[in-house]
Amino acid sequence: MELRQLRYFVTLAEELHFGRAAAREHIVQSALSQQVQRLERELGVRLLNRSTHHVELTPAGAVFLVEARQILDHVGRAAHAARNAVASPRTLRVGIIDAGYDSMPQILRALQQRHPDLTIHQVEAGTPEQYRQLADGRLDIGIGRASHTPADVASELIRLDPLGVLVPDDHPFAMQNGVPVASLADEPLLLGEDAQTPEFNQFVIELCRSAGFSPIVYEGTVESTRAAADLVLQRRCVLCVPSSSRTSNRPGTVWRPLVEPVTHYPWSLLWRSGVPSAHVAAVIDSARQLARRLGWLETAGSISGREPPTVISSGDDSS
Repeated sequence: MELRQLRYFVTLAEELHFGRAAAREHIVQSALSQQVQRLERELGVRLLNRSTHHVELTPAGAVFLVEARQILDHVGRAAHAARNAVASPRTLRVGIIDAGYDSMPQILRALQQRHPDLTIHQVEAGTPEQYRQLADGRLDIGIGRASHTPADVASELIRLDPLGVLVPDDHPFAMQNGVPVASLADEPLLLGEDAQTPEFNQFVIELCRSAGFSPIVYEGTVESTRAAADLVLQRRCVLCVPSSSRTSNRPGTVWRPLVEPVTHYPWSLLWRSGVPSAHVAAVIDSARQLARRLGWLETAGSISGREPPTVISSGDDSS
């Protein structure tokens, strides 16, 4: 029995789809299927029932999944301990959602001023992937919306980021100081790929529903905020984006804050549960100081001056 077979089985059990599981593991679908079949032959039991359009766990598979996850978790912790024993004490691996968002870059600049000898490696990954990499030791700290945070990941809210909409500079919204959320009902909204930004997509959809409508979702997807801005310029859609995104400064477009209600997107630092390392603690401290200095957690200055700002919780860390 090989560890990769356990990993492939766990991934397939989570996805219940050979194509998606193979994509997550960066292998071809046939190789994934062969390895799972070899695992079943070695165990002498069927772990999965398969049909052309359906995959489901057998009772034996459900029991085996619990143990397989524990084995992989133990191996991940062992690998993390081994890497920590030999890794440079001045290297920090940091997860970021997208290079176009400015919260973590500002935090890291402040950190670098205090620790100029620290080597920082930035890894671009969605929040779900950051959770996985934090758990197995490939990341030291990350950033994202702390929604459905697993038990082995700790979080701290560091920024309430005004949410707005990006439109062409000749769009009717561009003439307004603030755009009521209900005004988005007739606009096709561009969301991120759900595998990359499920927590942001959920936030936007819940915001629209709280205003009494289900959004019209633009069918296309993009892999970067720059490509998203291109679609906005082509008038194919509008884009909900926090003020911290550099996309909001794209020539030919205008960013306008959402109002009625004024809405803030919650950014949290993410790290493995337990006492943080000295370098992770330094990042947290730098973020706290920056948040106090720049007022990242202050929401009193709403656009209307009357209504309270909105942050959709759904498990967000508000400590």
